[in-house]
Amino acid sequence: MRTRNALSVLTACALTACALAAPLPSPAADEVSAGQVVDAIEAVFGVTPGERRNHTKGTCALGEFVGTQEAARYSRSALFSGDPVPVIARFSLSGGNPNAPDTARSARGMALEFKLPDGSVHHMTMLNAPMFGAAQPRTFLDLMVALKPDPATGKPDPDKVKAFRETHPDARALAEFVATHNPPVSFANSAYFGIHTFRFVDGSDRVTPVRWQFSPQDGEKRLGDDELKTAGPNFLEPALIERTASGPVRWDMLVSIGQPGDPENDPTVLWPADRETFKAGTLSITAAKPQKGAECEPINFDPLVMADGIAPTDDPILQFRSPAYAVSFSRRLGDK
Repeated sequence: MRTRNALSVLTACALTACALAAPLPSPAADEVSAGQVVDAIEAVFGVTPGERRNHTKGTCALGEFVGTQEAARYSRSALFSGDPVPVIARFSLSGGNPNAPDTARSARGMALEFKLPDGSVHHMTMLNAPMFGAAQPRTFLDLMVALKPDPATGKPDPDKVKAFRETHPDARALAEFVATHNPPVSFANSAYFGIHTFRFVDGSDRVTPVRWQFSPQDGEKRLGDDELKTAGPNFLEPALIERTASGPVRWDMLVSIGQPGDPENDPTVLWPADRETFKAGTLSITAAKPQKGAECEPINFDPLVMADGIAPTDDPILQFRSPAYAVSFSRRLGDK
């Protein structure tokens, strides 16, 4: 309880404005283990037995995805066959606090598990910001170390936070984005970004570097400054449940094609806005429900669970997420 009560503000800013709040010296060459990172997250937020260590607060949903012929030109993935693909989704808030307020200035997540016709699955794990807050795992670890509460005050040491900000420029873009963009009024009114560069692979093994986002057909809507004060701590889940009860919520999957020189292994750097973009499909969410006991709860949304036709890059953050998710998942199972 120490952590959650003392970190009511920090819960709102893991991977956000607080990401700028504090870098410790971070030699990029230093090896960082998945266990170290999960340990550090637990030191900041504490442990909620049986729950995810990060993005703890979440909502389950069900739906389907229908790909386009244009996407099939670039990728042989069954996602783009044109037939409906069942989807299990999870919407979430970043950080390890299960009681994080929905008005928190933090990243929102959308994780998808696509169930393909051959029995395989494909995962996409996204944030509602176009960039990530670290180019290397060391930056994320140093952020968590800087945010660890001082036992004497129950709050982070301001000097460590300041040091992090000054020594980790790769955290700056996400922090500035979150600080200048109010949270969404609903999960349904937010775009979600793949963050990383991926590779579409077609039937002839031709590879195309891509980045994607899911753009809401309901439009993007953010809380006004006055609404932030009155919205309450738990409006996102009931809003999504109510919205799906009135009809499907849809997002267009928009894919941008990379050009030579576009960074493929740094999720903190955006591609130029003029890159060719096409619609790869439509996601329809038809039902939402509390996560306890629901379909999304037991899923480890490892972003490297990928079916044929879409491949990862060597992005160090993308590659690191898989073992970090595995450690978190194993600890979650071990709590029971």
